[in-house]
Amino acid sequence: MKREIKFGERLVGEGHPALIVAEIGINHNGDVNIAKRLIDSAVHAGVDAVKFQKRTPELCVPPEQRNQMRETPWGYITYLEYRNHIEFDESAYREIDIHCKQRGIPWFASVWDEPSVDFLDKFDIPCYKIPSASLTDHALLHHLCKTGKPLILSTGMSTMDQIRDAVQEIGEENLLITHATSTYPCEPSELNLRMIQTLRVNFTCPIGYSGHEVGLIPSVVAVALGACLVERHITLDRAMWGGDQAASVEPGGFERLVKYIRVIEQSLGDGIKRVYESELPSLYKLRRIP
Repeated sequence: MKREIKFGERLVGEGHPALIVAEIGINHNGDVNIAKRLIDSAVHAGVDAVKFQKRTPELCVPPEQRNQMRETPWGYITYLEYRNHIEFDESAYREIDIHCKQRGIPWFASVWDEPSVDFLDKFDIPCYKIPSASLTDHALLHHLCKTGKPLILSTGMSTMDQIRDAVQEIGEENLLITHATSTYPCEPSELNLRMIQTLRVNFTCPIGYSGHEVGLIPSVVAVALGACLVERHITLDRAMWGGDQAASVEPGGFERLVKYIRVIEQSLGDGIKRVYESELPSLYKLRRIP
C-alpha cells in the first residue's frame, strides 16, 4: 500500500515531492496586513501551503491561566485578553482566503477545539491540522473525522502509546503524522529526527516533520530520512514580539529551505547503482582495466 494522502489537487506521500508548509500560526500578532505580508513572503519562497492556528480562547485557556497578567503590544492585560487579541474573526479569514486565492496558494489551520472546526468548515480548506496539544482530545479527533477531510496529526509532547491511541481513534487511511518536539526553539539534541523512521515503521500512513529548531539543516535532513511534509514557522523578523518568533524562519531563510529540500529530493535517487552517461568520459579516461 502506498503511503499518500490527497491535499487539494495533489498527492502527498512516498514518490511525491515533499509538501513544504509555512506556518504563519500566530506570528501575525492579530494583524491581517502582517498575515498578508507573510503569505506573500511564503509564495515568493516557493512553499506549497500556508497554515494558521484557530482556537476558541474561552475553551482552550485553562481557568487558572485566564487572569494571569502579561506585558503585550496591547498593554498589561490578562492572558485570556491576549489570546482574544490574536484570534482572527470570520471577516479576517475571508480576507485571508481571498488573498491566498489571488496568490494561488492553499491555506489551512491547526484547530484546537470543536467550535474552531465548525468555524473553518465555512472555508474550502484542503485539510485540518491537529496540534500536539490536542493529540489526546479524542472528542476533537472524532469531530474532525466527521469532516471527511485529510488530517495532519502533530506528535510533540506525546508518548508512543498516546500517539497509537490517537491514530487508532482516527484511522490511517486519511492521515499524515508529523514528528515534532514542542520546544520553541528546540535544541538539536532534542530534535530526535530518527523518530521519522520510527513512525514509518509503526504506521502505514505518510510521515512528515514539524520543526521548531533554529536553522535549516535539520528540516532538510528530515526529508532525507523520509519526511514527505516539512512545516516550519515563518516570520517577517525573528525579533518581532511573540512566543513563536524565535523558532521561526525569516523570508530569505525560507527561500533557501525550499531550494535545499528540492536539491536533496533530486539527490536521493532510487538506490539502484548504475553508470551514468555523464561518467563515461571519466570511465574511458581513467579506468585502465575494464
